[in-house]
Amino acid sequence: MDLDDTAALIVIDVQQGFDDPDYWGERDNPDAEANVGRLVTAWADASRPIVLVRHDSREPGSPLAAGTPGNALKPVVADAPHDLFVTKDVNSAFYGDPDLHAWLGERGIRQLVVCGIQTNQCVETTARMAGNLGYDVVLPIDATHTFEMAGPGGIRLTAAELARATAVNLDGGGFARVVATDDVLGG
Repeated sequence: MDLDDTAALIVIDVQQGFDDPDYWGERDNPDAEANVGRLVTAWADASRPIVLVRHDSREPGSPLAAGTPGNALKPVVADAPHDLFVTKDVNSAFYGDPDLHAWLGERGIRQLVVCGIQTNQCVETTARMAGNLGYDVVLPIDATHTFEMAGPGGIRLTAAELARATAVNLDGGGFARVVATDDVLGG
């Protein structure tokens, strides 16, 4: 895959609190964190910009609440070199602190590779906003994971079904190119 030298890797919410199956339910893609790690290593080796994002939940009892052990980043990214660290309490990294869009604009960055947790929540929302803001967005779907979820009227979708829906929403909707990590890394 042909990526700009300035393409930024946006790593969304790879936090320890997502390791609580009692809270989140069944997850998909057990290789997500390893693929995130491969991307971070490749970006660091190429001296490309890396942005780490952390969700500081305001929901009572959330394993992602600020100041709790679950709020901490997972070891795969905890010590990763990065150029910007964004905290947020909503789904989109573009509504975090500091201002991601302004930071990218100041550096002339127009291409983003987005990965992390949860595929259909913060990853999809950030990718959709990035697409709407005019960025060229690439989403290696196997460097994301999510959890089963219930909706209206008792509808329940598995994590894999939600990930497939995200792939269709983003790629089919023109927000992002949905690919595999190997596509991004050229192997």
